[in-house]
Amino acid sequence: MSGTKPDILWAPHQVDRFVVCDSELSLYHVESTVNSELKAGSLRLSEDSAATLLSINSDTPYMKCVAWYLNYDPECLLAVGQANGRVVLTSLGQDHNSKFKDLIGKEFVPKHARQCNTLAWNPLDNNWLAAGLDKHRADFSVLIWDICSKYTPDTVPMEKVRLSAGETETTLLVTKPLYELGQNDACLSLCWLPRDQKLLLAGMHRNLAIFDLRNTSQKMFVNTKAVQGVTVDPYFHDRVASFYEGQVAIWDLRKFEKPVLTLTEQPKPLTKVAWCPTRTGLLATLTRDSNIIRLYDMQHTPTPIGDETEPTIIERSVQPCDNYIASFAWHPTSQNRMIVVTPNRTMSDFTVFERISLAWSPITSLMWACGRHLYECAEKENDDSLEKDIATKMRLRALSRYGLDTEQVWRNHILAGNEDPQLKSLWYTLHFMKQYTEDMDQKSPGNKGSLVYAGIKSIVKSSLGMVESSRHNWTGLDKQTDIQNLNEERLLALQLCGWIKKGTDTDVGPFLNSLVQEGEWERAAAVALFNLDIRRAIQILNEGASSEKGDLNLNVVAMALSGYTDEKNSLWREMCSTLRLQLNNPYLCVMFAFLTSETGSYDGVLYEDKVAVRDRVAFACKFLSDTQGSPLDVLKDERVQYWIENYRNLLDAWRFWHKRAEFDIHRSKLDPSSKPLAQVFVSCNFCGKSISYSCSSVPHQGRGFSQYGVSGSPTKSKVTSCPGCRKPLPRCALCLINMGTPVSSCPGGSKSDEKVDLSKDKKLAQFNNWFTWCHNCRHGGHAGHMLSWFRDHAECPVSACTCKCMQLDTTGNLVPAETVQP
Repeated sequence: MSGTKPDILWAPHQVDRFVVCDSELSLYHVESTVNSELKAGSLRLSEDSAATLLSINSDTPYMKCVAWYLNYDPECLLAVGQANGRVVLTSLGQDHNSKFKDLIGKEFVPKHARQCNTLAWNPLDNNWLAAGLDKHRADFSVLIWDICSKYTPDTVPMEKVRLSAGETETTLLVTKPLYELGQNDACLSLCWLPRDQKLLLAGMHRNLAIFDLRNTSQKMFVNTKAVQGVTVDPYFHDRVASFYEGQVAIWDLRKFEKPVLTLTEQPKPLTKVAWCPTRTGLLATLTRDSNIIRLYDMQHTPTPIGDETEPTIIERSVQPCDNYIASFAWHPTSQNRMIVVTPNRTMSDFTVFERISLAWSPITSLMWACGRHLYECAEKENDDSLEKDIATKMRLRALSRYGLDTEQVWRNHILAGNEDPQLKSLWYTLHFMKQYTEDMDQKSPGNKGSLVYAGIKSIVKSSLGMVESSRHNWTGLDKQTDIQNLNEERLLALQLCGWIKKGTDTDVGPFLNSLVQEGEWERAAAVALFNLDIRRAIQILNEGASSEKGDLNLNVVAMALSGYTDEKNSLWREMCSTLRLQLNNPYLCVMFAFLTSETGSYDGVLYEDKVAVRDRVAFACKFLSDTQGSPLDVLKDERVQYWIENYRNLLDAWRFWHKRAEFDIHRSKLDPSSKPLAQVFVSCNFCGKSISYSCSSVPHQGRGFSQYGVSGSPTKSKVTSCPGCRKPLPRCALCLINMGTPVSSCPGGSKSDEKVDLSKDKKLAQFNNWFTWCHNCRHGGHAGHMLSWFRDHAECPVSACTCKCMQLDTTGNLVPAETVQP
């Protein structure tokens, strides 16, 4: 437009039209080509859009800047700033309204001729046009014109002149501006501030200045070199961007002393910066001789304006085309859409795609945000995959108080749905552990009760001396097998696994009978076989095959067992070793693994994951020897602590706060060391030390609020000053008594209020006496007084404070998820 590179402008109200400004004005119309072919004479902008030339205006030579009229009518009125300082109103031949016909061709002439650098229409009063000119020692550089004012010869001198020798139409030359600003200075850029009609921001020669047209003799300014391309964020009217050479300065008009942020660009100088009109805080910049547009996403940071913190910036680059870009323009309504023009007037329609922010909620809801849109991934109806997902199972189990029944421990597998045999086995094992622990605690102090919850391995390793093995005869076979002698510890381990009952009796018959009654034929046969009773195992399999719900294939398995031979090279052993893995039931598989294994090598039984853990542990107690090592404290294991903390965090993420608190209570009963220390402290405003504990060496967990009289008892001592620096504590905004004084001893605290807010349960510190304050205005007082005040009021109780304290906390609307049905 300045004779070297073109500029481009979108129409403010016609979203399908734009103007290319160079030595002439060219108006284009954009059409979609998704379902149609490219018309003759159209220019391809993108894969789905094309531009058609509507008109050309060559009546305004020496163009330096162009601004499109912001009002709806007339639609195609443009102001053109020329090299001699004149501002000409012109049209692209699309308006035929006689009401505005007299505006076309009107010229606004400064006193002294010099270049017009920038133009800006007032967004509130569309008839005001601001022009920024070069410096002249005897003239102003910022002129504000009223294009529709009715001038009279007495007030404003005007004259009719010919446009050229060959033209017959006449126009008006207006020489008296409405306002004159910036004497003896140069204006390089300017923009109106949308918050007020009469505020104008101008980039002068060495400073940024804010002019108030209500008092033109004064201005607010800041010295800086970044005076070019000033532009206001359309979504945050106090944020302004400007540039100088390769740097962009971001200003906050509320603290105009210095830029809040400086963005360093490439070594090449900048040519244009522009805020996106459809996206909050998105700034685009263009450098000279570049085909890349840099984007800066200003993230919102809700920090006090006085804090010296820079906003968070996400930077990225886009490449709309392969050639150098002369200029670009954001589309006024289409989200993140822009059009670029190259020096040879090649244009490209481009959309900046948003980064997709993905969020997976703890309740398996998948959502993502893209621009202004929020998408949710919905599961298909009758989709069983969601029900099988372990996260869904865990949430449903936690909702049913799974794991929190500490009286009848075995019932926890029912709370889990009674569908997983492994869980059933686990909870019955824990049930046996609890029973034996309670029984052993009633006996002499020298019992093994403390080792029960440490696990079977710790119990077995706690025995004195090594356990020797002895050979035992099979029932139904002429064979002997080495079995470990059952000492007191191994008997306890078998009892915890459920194979034998309490006492010294080692008969597994009752356990086998209970398995048969429950229809677990395969498991009963395997346990009988592990106890060297192959005849009983075959008998159980035959009973299972003949039962109503039994499997006829069990007869085939019983027949295979009956043909067992101890010869290592027999055909029976070879076939069973090969075909046992094809059996569907894991207990049938481990039966043949046991019979075909070498003495002392039982990996085929021990590493079968589908067999209950307690059955494999009981098998190990009978057939494996002791190993070196010492009992481990499971609760102190880092992995266990990691699992516990993650489960607690998961309950909090599900908003199962009551369940998590109940879990913590039960955990602290079993493991007193897990009781957490105090996590929140009230610190002194002067020295920063906790006012709950003195400066002595007494550990934190030993002293609390009660020692300072905040437990609610009037007879307790009161502390109204910091124990560290002795400075007075803040006063309650309602009772005006220093904090630390119990509510019951305050004149404003009544017994009725105390009864309303306190439950009948015993409290370590009554909630009415807690320190409570607003994080925004920092005012507060006793919790009981604050709750009483905000039952009837919304504003802060402190005079002259207009803070809406109770409306600031968004978490106040959250409710525990366990109160909502799944």
